[in-house]
Amino acid sequence: MTYSIVARDPGSGGFGVAVQSHFFQVGPVVPWARAGVGAVATQADAEIRYGPLGLDLMAAGYPAGRALAAALAADPKPETRQVALVDRDSQVAVHTGAKCIREAGHHVGAGYSVQANMMQKATVWQAMAEAFEGTAGSLAERMMAALEAAEVEGGDIRGRQSAAMLVVDGELHPGRWEGRLIDLRVEDHPEPLVELRRLLEVKRTYESVAAAQTALHGGDPQGATLTAKALERAEDNTELRSWLALDMAAQGDLETAVTILRDVIRQDERWLELLRRLPSADLLKPELLAQLEDRLKAPSTRSR
Repeated sequence: MTYSIVARDPGSGGFGVAVQSHFFQVGPVVPWARAGVGAVATQADAEIRYGPLGLDLMAAGYPAGRALAAALAADPKPETRQVALVDRDSQVAVHTGAKCIREAGHHVGAGYSVQANMMQKATVWQAMAEAFEGTAGSLAERMMAALEAAEVEGGDIRGRQSAAMLVVDGELHPGRWEGRLIDLRVEDHPEPLVELRRLLEVKRTYESVAAAQTALHGGDPQGATLTAKALERAEDNTELRSWLALDMAAQGDLETAVTILRDVIRQDERWLELLRRLPSADLLKPELLAQLEDRLKAPSTRSR
């Protein structure tokens, strides 16, 4: 009772799964991905074991088609399942069982598959494919476009309730949990795709701040530009602005840091107490805290 996409990014080598359904908490059921291995979507009369089993088989060297065949052979009800896999070689395998509720079908493209069941129209998966192929940008943005196109085309005949997006990188890691770049879930919402799009933008803001912090600590000449962009993106996020301000202060830009911190503390005085607790956790040098407090006590130039 879902539409979804699994894909491999030919540029980064990463994998992604994105899904929307009129079903509570679709995130723990449909999308599965492991960095450097592949991605799986399991839906319709969803059998969750297709996710971990498909990834284990692909990690063992099975191509997507062979992994899917092995999983289907062990399933007593394959006719009710809809499953799609993509492997590290961008090979795609998909199965839409004959007893999946109409309208149900799938479309396979280069390194991706879109699949849907219980749709309003039988044109949903084609619309998803066209949107994915016709959208520029990162894998996440392209998958988001595919989901939005499905909804425009009519989507799930029952309506909408939850959505999820999972993106992992293309490198193998020692831990199965490593390499997870995006893991967003909308559990229950009247407009799950609108909320998923918003969460993706929030995620991008956090990434922007992280990039600025890395540049500042590494002495990157692009640090000032990245920081300005990060501050603009995080305009309404006091948490991110506070930590970025402390990084700027540590690099010697006390004036800008104090301006930001003064605005944050004006909104919530508890941030000042938090600053005072950071030296004991080795997150702020005592002498820098003293400098910041002295400047924060001074009259703001805005009031002069």
